[in-house]
Amino acid sequence: MSVTFDCTRRGLFRAALGVGAAAGSMSGWLRALASEAPKKPVKSVIVLWLNGGPATIDLWDLKPGHENGGSFKEINTTAPGMKIGEHLPNLAKHGKELALVRSMKTKEGDHGRAAFLLRTGYTPQGAVQFPAVGAVLAKELGSESTDLPNFVSMAPARYAIELGGGFLGPHFDPLVVGDQAAPQDGLKVPDLGRVHGVTDAAQKARLELLAGVENRFVAGRNSSVAASVQAAASRAVRLMKPEAAAAFDLDQEKQKTRDAYGRGLFGQGCLLARRLVERGVPFVEVTLDGWDTHQNNFDRVKELCGTLDAGFASLVNDLKDRGLLDSTLVVCQGEFGRTPKINAQTGRDHWPASWAVALAGGGLKTGQAIGNTTKDGLAVEEQPVSVPDLIATVAKAVGIDPQKQNMSNVGRPIRVADPDAKPIKELL
Repeated sequence: MSVTFDCTRRGLFRAALGVGAAAGSMSGWLRALASEAPKKPVKSVIVLWLNGGPATIDLWDLKPGHENGGSFKEINTTAPGMKIGEHLPNLAKHGKELALVRSMKTKEGDHGRAAFLLRTGYTPQGAVQFPAVGAVLAKELGSESTDLPNFVSMAPARYAIELGGGFLGPHFDPLVVGDQAAPQDGLKVPDLGRVHGVTDAAQKARLELLAGVENRFVAGRNSSVAASVQAAASRAVRLMKPEAAAAFDLDQEKQKTRDAYGRGLFGQGCLLARRLVERGVPFVEVTLDGWDTHQNNFDRVKELCGTLDAGFASLVNDLKDRGLLDSTLVVCQGEFGRTPKINAQTGRDHWPASWAVALAGGGLKTGQAIGNTTKDGLAVEEQPVSVPDLIATVAKAVGIDPQKQNMSNVGRPIRVADPDAKPIKELL
C-alpha cells in the first residue's frame, strides 16, 4: 500500500465518520481484526505505575530507628503486624485487602532498561519486539469484537509510550488517554462525538460511503493489511456508540466520588480505570509521574503520597463496594526502588537491589507481606522475588498460564513469563 493511498484512505475515513483523532491514528488498537464473540473477561488487571522509581523504603518497607529510614514513621494497617508509611493513611484502612512484596530484587538501575524489564518481563534482546505485559494479558483475557479497547493506558510517561503490542501486532497497542505534558486536558477521548451539524441521516450516508470504498478496495485482494484497515473503521464506529463512549465520561460520576479519588490525572485515571474494568476492559494502566527523587526525597514523596493514597485507596474501596475486587487485580509498582542511604541532597538514588511492590484484590491471599530486607534496607534477606516471578504471579492470579507461548517476530516462541519464573505461592 503506497503512502499516498494510505493518506487518501485516512482522509476518506475521517470524512466519512465526521470525526478526527478517534477515527484516525489515535492508537494502534484501532488497527484490529474482529473475529470472536463479545465476552467479559473473568478477571482484569489495573497497574498503578509510579514512574521514576518510587522510594518504596518510605512507602511499604520502612526502617524506623535506622539512619537509612529518614524522618517518616510507620503506621498500623488493618492487617495485623503489617505496617506502611504514615502518609498513606487511607490505604492503611485497607490493609486486609493489600499484599506487599518487600523482597523485589533486580539488576537494572537505568530508567529505560528497568522500565522495559518491568513492562515486558524481559531485557532487550536484539531484534525481538517484545510486547508490553498489558498487551499479552489483554490478548488472553479480552475480546476482539468488544466496543471498548482491551488495553487502555492513562497518561503514560516516556518509556511506556514506546511499548505496545510488539510482535503481537498493533492490534494490541493500548488506547492512550491523557497526556502528562497537558494535564489540563484531562482524560477525555477526543472526537468521540460526531461533528456539530452532522445529522443521523448524514452520518448513516457517510458510513455507507465508507463501507462501499472499503469493500471495493478489499475485493480481489488477499491482504491482511486491507482487512485490518477495514476492521479499523468498524472498531472506531463501535467506540463512538453511546454505550461505549459513556465509559469515558467521568461527568456521570458524583462530584463527591471524583473528589475522593483526587482531581488530578492520576486520581481521575483510577476512577476511569474502575469504570472500564466494570465494563469488561481487561487491562488498564494509570501513571503517577514524579518519583525520581534524587533531591528533596521526603518532601516530594509526602506530596506524591497524598495523590497515591487518595487514588489507590478510593479504587480499592470502590471495587470492593461494587463486588469487583476479587475479579480485579491491582498492582502498584515502578521500575525499581531507591537507595536506602540518603544522599547529600536529602534524596535517594536508583536502587534495584531491594525494593517493594503492593498488590490488592484479584483473589490473592492478602493482608500479608512477602519477603524481608535487612535492617538497613540494603539487601533482600528473605525470599527474593524477580520481575518474571512477579509477572508469573499476576498471570496465574488472572487465570493465565505463565508458560504459554506466543510466536515472536523473529520466529522464536516467547513465554508470557520467563521459563525460570516462579509464581509467589503464598499469594495464590
